[in-house]
Amino acid sequence: MPERKNLPRINTMITSCDESHVEGKGKNHLDSNGPVGKFKGMKCSVSTGNNNICRPVAPVTSPESACARISLPGVMDAEGRVDESRLRMHIFKNGGVSPDERGQVWRFLFGMYPCSSTALERHLLLEQMAVRYQVMKRKWQQLLPGAVYLRLNGTDAELLTAVKFFDQRQNREQNQQQYQSEEAREKMSFLHLQAQVLFERVTFDLEELQEAIRIIDKDVPRTDRDLPYYRNEGLGNLLVLRDILITYAAFHPEVSYAQGMNDLCSRFLEVLDSEVDTYWSFSCYMEKFSKDFCADGLYRKMELEAALLKELDPQLHSHLVTDNMEKLTFCHRWLLLGFQREFEHSDALRLFEILSCDHLELISQQVDRARYQERLSCKHSLEEEPVKELHAVNTDFTFELFMCATILLENKDTLLSCRNEVQLIQFTSSLQGKLDLNSTLKKAEEQFYNYCKRSSWDYLSGLCHTRKSKEDHFLYQLRNLFS
Repeated sequence: MPERKNLPRINTMITSCDESHVEGKGKNHLDSNGPVGKFKGMKCSVSTGNNNICRPVAPVTSPESACARISLPGVMDAEGRVDESRLRMHIFKNGGVSPDERGQVWRFLFGMYPCSSTALERHLLLEQMAVRYQVMKRKWQQLLPGAVYLRLNGTDAELLTAVKFFDQRQNREQNQQQYQSEEAREKMSFLHLQAQVLFERVTFDLEELQEAIRIIDKDVPRTDRDLPYYRNEGLGNLLVLRDILITYAAFHPEVSYAQGMNDLCSRFLEVLDSEVDTYWSFSCYMEKFSKDFCADGLYRKMELEAALLKELDPQLHSHLVTDNMEKLTFCHRWLLLGFQREFEHSDALRLFEILSCDHLELISQQVDRARYQERLSCKHSLEEEPVKELHAVNTDFTFELFMCATILLENKDTLLSCRNEVQLIQFTSSLQGKLDLNSTLKKAEEQFYNYCKRSSWDYLSGLCHTRKSKEDHFLYQLRNLFS
């Protein structure tokens, strides 16, 4: 691993992940294409917009995003600060946001912009992020000039067209820079110098980076080519996606690139429609979920899914979790990509933001805090007998696991008839684009709350046998939570 100096953070956006450097030959990444592969009364009737409109190549940056308003009630104050709790609550209770709001909401939801920032502060932040991204991108391009352009074999005429549209965008960006004022040029020059100093000592393992670029160049041309965003002039967005992924791999060597990242990054690019904004939002997302692209992280998630399924349906669990079934690894792609292909595209985007708002996980954290307060009160109580700690809900059971379990339970009869891994793969392929999101969300929510209530009351029953006190602070907290 090359020496890598600690870099200053731009609002937690330039970071390294703790996982081992994996992917490519001999690495521990998983292939997303392989077999390892409160909602009650929820308002889900949102506009899907005109998905047939083809857009031009995404600009490098989107200055208007710094001052754009979010019209969701009570979410943004007069100076542009966002109430993060209300934003996440709105997403969850309303089943996502409208396409018109989505781009701006995602910039806060995924951490590109701090929710505490004002519109004036975001303008300066965006300038800084844009310059730093350009310096980062130029650094790997100077070291690997042969990798600046996607290598074409001449058999894909659309890719040849994509290169043309991408080059036209580059020319437009350069022409716009010529009309900057002298003051703006001096400011940009200072930011460039600052960024160059910041990244001066960053070194690359060129062999590892070239391997990552090889895989990216294989994956990018087949990414979401059926979407309107990548049609006509939008074909150039494939080249934008490529540059983002290579820049990420170059400056995050412990993560590098793994198959599936192209699908996730494409989702950000389509919604944000800006190269710089997509890079930083995707980087923030990967800070939390990069471990899912490593074998250990994904197998851990499979173990949790198996444990949850055992709680919900022991019969289906015993059938699926066998030596032949390899512990539910056929659900790999569902969880890795956030069910991107199992629902219609606009619904998949809604689901992604619902899962990312972490609302139910925040409720689980409230339960955990209540249990912590209970343990403190036990520690300082006058009781002489030690109290055996009991476990209530498993806070590792995130809502996406309940979504996965719900899909399995809804197809229980079909799954019970599957006798080997091939049949399971055929089953998962048959679901692509055919699931109903609103119905699945409602059933997953019911599974979640039923599990929490059952587990929590089991916990309280245990307390009744171990505690003498009739007053129970945790019981009070829990009743408030589930009332």
